[in-house]
Amino acid sequence: MKKKNLQLPENAHRELKAGEEYQPLLSPNHKFAEVTPYSVTVGLLMVVIFSAAAAYLGLKVGQVFEAAIPIAIIAVGLTGALGKKDGLSQNVIIQSIGGCSGAIVAGAIFTLPAIYILGVDVNFWQMFLSSLLGGILGILFLIPFRKYFVKEMHGKYPFPEATATTQVLVNGEGGGKGAKTLVISGLIGGLYDFVVATFGAWSETLTTTVFHWGQVLSDKAKLVFKINTGAAVLGLGYIVGLKYAFIICCGSFLVWFIIIPLMNLIWGGSVIDLMNTGVTTTIGEMGPDQIFSDYARHIGIGGIATAGVIGIIKSFGVIKSAASLAIGEFKKKPSQAEGKVDRTNEDIPMKTVVFGIVLTLLAIFAFFALGGVVENIWQAIIGLVIVAVISFLFTTVAANAIAIVGSNPVSGMTLMTLIIASLILVAVGLNGNVGMAAALIIGGVVCTALSMAGSFITDLKIGYWIGTTPRKQEGWKFLGTVVAAATVCGVMFILNKTFGFTGEDALVAPQANAMAAVIQPMMNGGSAPWLLYGIGAVIALVLTAFKVPALPFALGMFIPLDLNLPLLVGGAISWFVGSRSKDQKLNEARVEKGTLIASGFIAGGALMGVVSAILKFANIDWFLSEWNTNYGGLVAVVPFLAIIGYMIYASLKKEKEQTE
Repeated sequence: MKKKNLQLPENAHRELKAGEEYQPLLSPNHKFAEVTPYSVTVGLLMVVIFSAAAAYLGLKVGQVFEAAIPIAIIAVGLTGALGKKDGLSQNVIIQSIGGCSGAIVAGAIFTLPAIYILGVDVNFWQMFLSSLLGGILGILFLIPFRKYFVKEMHGKYPFPEATATTQVLVNGEGGGKGAKTLVISGLIGGLYDFVVATFGAWSETLTTTVFHWGQVLSDKAKLVFKINTGAAVLGLGYIVGLKYAFIICCGSFLVWFIIIPLMNLIWGGSVIDLMNTGVTTTIGEMGPDQIFSDYARHIGIGGIATAGVIGIIKSFGVIKSAASLAIGEFKKKPSQAEGKVDRTNEDIPMKTVVFGIVLTLLAIFAFFALGGVVENIWQAIIGLVIVAVISFLFTTVAANAIAIVGSNPVSGMTLMTLIIASLILVAVGLNGNVGMAAALIIGGVVCTALSMAGSFITDLKIGYWIGTTPRKQEGWKFLGTVVAAATVCGVMFILNKTFGFTGEDALVAPQANAMAAVIQPMMNGGSAPWLLYGIGAVIALVLTAFKVPALPFALGMFIPLDLNLPLLVGGAISWFVGSRSKDQKLNEARVEKGTLIASGFIAGGALMGVVSAILKFANIDWFLSEWNTNYGGLVAVVPFLAIIGYMIYASLKKEKEQTE
């Protein structure tokens, strides 16, 4: 039987007009099979497989892949092969439960291995509870903001990852021309990125340092221009759009083309040790990348933190509304029946959410006080306050970042958490090995909460577009979190016993090593780069005063230049294909086809990224190192221009009659 050609409503990605409402693909007036033994079982199986794989590969080769799109692809394939009725609605649940894997992995491997690196004792239950309680807190803190992000801000945020995943689910279920476009672009993007990562046929990053003049400019003036040539990142930029991509790149341009060269010009002969870590290298002896990593990137962290606080202040009405709803529910008598709420707008009751937050915070306090994390009740209270305040404040920052650029700056926010926690814990008498372990476990709870919040807003947006029941997504997310936390921490515990995180042939764990490098001096009388954080804060305040979105600009200062420039190229392609005709319907159709192509690039890149990482882990080395070193940079220009040309040509090929 031929599948019906499904596609999202035409107003799925644009702002709604006055009085207009978005009607999801699955009607709110009908009930669909969502939570079934099949969808829950497959979802949990995806959690186990992808949690183990992501933790294993992330710690072994330093590469953390996003699991949401591969899970969606597998779900579509399984459901289609088994001929499941209501496959689309069940696949959303599979993807939502399975998505817990990526969120918990990011939260755990960024922080907890640092405990081993620092030589501090820890047990499985401490790691498990840190990941579990952080994940649960992230879910609960986000639920009150669901309507704001997915409904009230409809069309205002691009949600690039949610867009790509939704296209996979919808077109995989419906078939037709949309599915064909997605498959073809997925194959092109996947093979393109696979050839780059596995064979090194051309450089993944195109940089001016491949030329003699570019190397001289980098060494002397600390100026470098570089761009990632990957298909997946280009597709991400297309969905992000020109507006946000330009703002993000402006942040990058400020750091890479002004601040870094100025630091070299002013302090080139000086050794700057803002954290008292014993730095002996002068600014002039460092390359642009090291200056960015050691100094300039902290400006972005300060900007992100300040933009987050500004966002909280601006969202006060939303917070007040959520609080009022919770208070209103508490005041209701059992006999007072609520008005009927559409299935697609039904959340877990606010009363349950508030009770859940209180119980989770009490569990965190008990964990800190009785689980050997701190030395006394007072320190446990301090730890609880740090977790509660920072997790709550930065939940909206994480959700905003994912909604805008599809990338969660969780490592930067966790770094800030570790610094704040270390300063406070030292002030209350907790230092040394015990203090480092406490700060890292506290950071682990916060990191996992923020990672989960960012990941979960993607799931909820997917459900909103398609028309599933939020309450079911929210409820079953908790089970996925339990399974993911147990799997990730079990794998981490075994990996430490087998390989270790220090010494020869140890696991890479780059993020955890960075966290350990920051926290050790803090617990031994060091300091934080407050000057750089302050500069970032001032920049965020100035941008806000001039009505420029501070968060995407700060993200640009924090994320490396080579990952930001492809966003600008992709955004420019989106603008170009959407402005060639005087027929607005044709422009919209072309942009929509381009979105399918971009989603295919992202999906293909994500899937083949997993394959490439597995090959690296298995020590299968097909990388043409000598060729890549000598010619990779120059050769990269041709395939990169070719894939840009393909995206433009295939998008503009949309015929007028297809829009009518």
